[in-house]
Amino acid sequence: MLTVSAQFTIMNLERERIMKTNIKIRIWYLLVSAVLVLLGLLSRKLSFIPYCFGDALWAMVVYCCWRIILVNKSHKVTALSALITSYIVEISQLIRWNWLVSIRATFLGHLLLGQGFQRSDLLAYTVGIVLVFLFDTVIMKYIEKREEQ
Repeated sequence: MLTVSAQFTIMNLERERIMKTNIKIRIWYLLVSAVLVLLGLLSRKLSFIPYCFGDALWAMVVYCCWRIILVNKSHKVTALSALITSYIVEISQLIRWNWLVSIRATFLGHLLLGQGFQRSDLLAYTVGIVLVFLFDTVIMKYIEKREEQ
């Protein structure tokens, strides 16, 4: 039987391991987000890339941002949060308050909040989040298996 101090030591070591892992995971999602943003910006410059591709990438970035925040929650919770966020942002484009329109007129506001509601964007967001969810789930299972070996 372990002493109380030995149990606390083991718990602290486990907590430190989890915190280090969480930091690595958050950095991973931050880097993936940066790559997705660059691909999204590039998709708007190249005419042969379908417009909906950039919308799907935007939703993938939203997923990654939620993963950074919800690192200890399930991937399903993250996907649902990203989907709800994406839908709210798209539906909010129907709102024409002057201050909101002026924010959307800026470069950053346009990237984050969009410009003009389109139902097809909802489909692109859904496809993007489903793809990143599946990819993320497979990658994380692979990483967990490698760490067990």
